[in-house]
Amino acid sequence: MKNILITGGAGFIGSHVVRRFVTKYPDCTIINADALTYAGNLENLADIEHEKNYIFEKVDIKNQDHLAEVFDKHNITDVIHLAAESHVDRSILSPLDFVYTNVIGTVSLLEVAKKKWAGNYKDHLFYHISTDEVYGALGDTGLFTEETRYDPHSPYSASKAASDHFVRAYHDTYGIEVVVSNCSNNYGPYHFPEKLIPLMINNIINNKPLPVYGDGKYTRDWLYVKDHAIAIDLIFHEGKIGDTYNIGGFNEWKNIDLVLLLCQQMDQKLGREPGTSKELITYVKDRPGHDRRYAIDANKINKELGWAPSVTFEEGLSETIDWFLSNKTWLDNVTSGAYASYYDYQYNNE
Repeated sequence: MKNILITGGAGFIGSHVVRRFVTKYPDCTIINADALTYAGNLENLADIEHEKNYIFEKVDIKNQDHLAEVFDKHNITDVIHLAAESHVDRSILSPLDFVYTNVIGTVSLLEVAKKKWAGNYKDHLFYHISTDEVYGALGDTGLFTEETRYDPHSPYSASKAASDHFVRAYHDTYGIEVVVSNCSNNYGPYHFPEKLIPLMINNIINNKPLPVYGDGKYTRDWLYVKDHAIAIDLIFHEGKIGDTYNIGGFNEWKNIDLVLLLCQQMDQKLGREPGTSKELITYVKDRPGHDRRYAIDANKINKELGWAPSVTFEEGLSETIDWFLSNKTWLDNVTSGAYASYYDYQYNNE
């Protein structure tokens, strides 16, 4: 019987992980700890919120006292740590927010786990989810492996790199059993529309400009979020203690090519003339410190745990578009208020 604390469980990736664990492991209790900041949305979990093995706790991971109460109240046996500030653009505007949440928050969580599990670390796991951006940027060739040297270039990636180091330090210094995974760009249902794919989907629906940074040739490896949740499940149950696993989609796309494919699929699904959405593409001023290319070598998790992506990018993108088109109320709810103000500042302040 496990009582698993999943931090950031109301967010994009976290909600998919919570849903998978709640439905797949009915004998485990899943405690979703989320501060419900702008990207945390309990609507993401409306379909499972009444399940007997699901509990929600509104928690700021920087608050050790509150975390300790949650550990005691639910006898937490394991942690899957996803809570993080994650948008590079926001980190450029407000880097301290990323330091407080991603670094201080992670260390606070580690401290509470260390104290509550003291003397019995072998029966507990602290699983930390991170990003490929900690590795810096690649040239035209090569892939990030688990041995790639860290070289973060943005406040976001620097904060995640620091949190990764603290997790490993707590393993080496105190003996806490940990595992770390670094993933490539996720996409899929429930994605908050400040990130590239949901932003473009929302703007195409509303016939708004499609802002593309710089020359549009920045390259990313795209991972369907449901495949990521499967990988997290495998690593949690079968990953080697103290190890790192890179999770990627084997799926590189230049931003402009991705947007063009998205425009093509959206025109078809919306019944518009081919090429209509393409006319909305607008090149905007590049962001500072923009890494040119990321690409993950996911052969380790494939060979050791048998994981591989289940869908092609075209299939996953089509499913994602269909979800957003079928969940217009959700999209309207998250694109109002503070988000609209942020969007105006980010893209109309050239």
